[in-house]
Amino acid sequence: MSSQPEYSFFGAVERSFDKAAKFTKWDKGVLEQIKQCNSVYRMHFPVKIGDKIEVIKAYRVQHSHHKTPCKGGIRFSLSVNLDEVMALAALMTYKCAIVNVPFGGAKGGISIDPHKYSPYDLEKITRRYTAELIKKNFIGPGIDVPAPDYGTGEREMSWILDTYTSMRPGEIDALGCVTGKPVTQGGVRGRREATGLGVFFGIREVCEMAEVMNRLKLPLGVKGKTVVVQGLGNVGYHAAKFFREGGAKVIGLAESEGAIYNPDGLNEEEVFQYRKSTGSIHDFPGAKTLKKNSDALELECDILIPAALENVINGENAPRIKAKIIGEAANGPLTPEADEIFIKKGVLVVPDMYLNAGGVTVSYFEWLKNLSHVRYGRMEKRFTENLNSNILGQMEFLSGKKVAHKDREVIMHGPEEIDLVHSGLEETMITATHEIMEVWKHNPEIPDMRTAAYVVAINKVGTSYAELGIFP
Repeated sequence: MSSQPEYSFFGAVERSFDKAAKFTKWDKGVLEQIKQCNSVYRMHFPVKIGDKIEVIKAYRVQHSHHKTPCKGGIRFSLSVNLDEVMALAALMTYKCAIVNVPFGGAKGGISIDPHKYSPYDLEKITRRYTAELIKKNFIGPGIDVPAPDYGTGEREMSWILDTYTSMRPGEIDALGCVTGKPVTQGGVRGRREATGLGVFFGIREVCEMAEVMNRLKLPLGVKGKTVVVQGLGNVGYHAAKFFREGGAKVIGLAESEGAIYNPDGLNEEEVFQYRKSTGSIHDFPGAKTLKKNSDALELECDILIPAALENVINGENAPRIKAKIIGEAANGPLTPEADEIFIKKGVLVVPDMYLNAGGVTVSYFEWLKNLSHVRYGRMEKRFTENLNSNILGQMEFLSGKKVAHKDREVIMHGPEEIDLVHSGLEETMITATHEIMEVWKHNPEIPDMRTAAYVVAINKVGTSYAELGIFP
């Protein structure tokens, strides 16, 4: 029998909040309002699956209305419960505040195993869930904007959009009722890799901070650092890809069936294709197989990226983890007990609530695109290319030298939608990293980066409430 305390995800978020609240100026009433979930919708609805009627249990939680619309993903999983949905909604509020995305936090979930249903049955469940949200005014471009999460993707978002537009005919901004849609349905280019790329941008910025690297006894920059990624889903795959392309060495990859290790580095695409063809990452050529996926967490490395589910690093295994930097790509992969151990060990935990905000940041860009009814880059791409071409022509004329064709293409390139999305995401993650580090630097009593991030979030949400005139 484990001696680990009973784990409540929302309780853990509250504990982290309380730890940070004492470093802020807000009175108890304001803090209590920020902490609570404003609206909780728990529903049961019948869906005919085959010859039987199944009663589906689902949730939508709006944590904060300090800014509207609310924003947060919908997950399809048997593990979905009210505690998890409330915790993830709260994290969304703090996450949006930190990265300056003007949304309140929300989250949704349907308690099913999506693998056990046909696409036809999943469509019925998704559309019925959407209809329930519409009935109670829990969805809309100015009210609450869902997105994909664990177990959902572009397909489910298309079903949500179609159901919404059918029930709200003629609503001009209806495309903005949900994000993470296919590009053909008003989605934005760059959304798929956004969370993994945001994780890379955040960690890269931390690795460029001399003070932090000196404290961890690591050289500046991402280049040459060893990385272990747990989880080869969308987030883990892209995080591994961008770290490898950024010059780091991905020495370990873990999935549900086990893990692999190669000190010379692994290519995430080769591993992904191998797993696709064999059904497992076990016995990947040139790598050592670790039977338990949790063994990957304990490998010797500079940076550890848990990109799977919550609660994978706890009070029991935290003492054995050898990484100097832990980047929380998943939501809540560390328990509060693990946090305390890492503070004592001097390990830098870069917290989920801002590090994996790439998804919501690019969702925000998609929502803005839907409201403006124009693709990013359409207005300025050709103008920029013509301008750059003229400047280049003048430089060649004045210098008497021709620029090589390859360099000419780079200089003349006008921004496509994906360039602008990646650039906006990079700016967001760099700004947020510096804001958190500044707060931490100016208050040495703050024990870790997570607490500093919460302080930033609480101050921004508190200021919003104050400026709304809700509090005197």
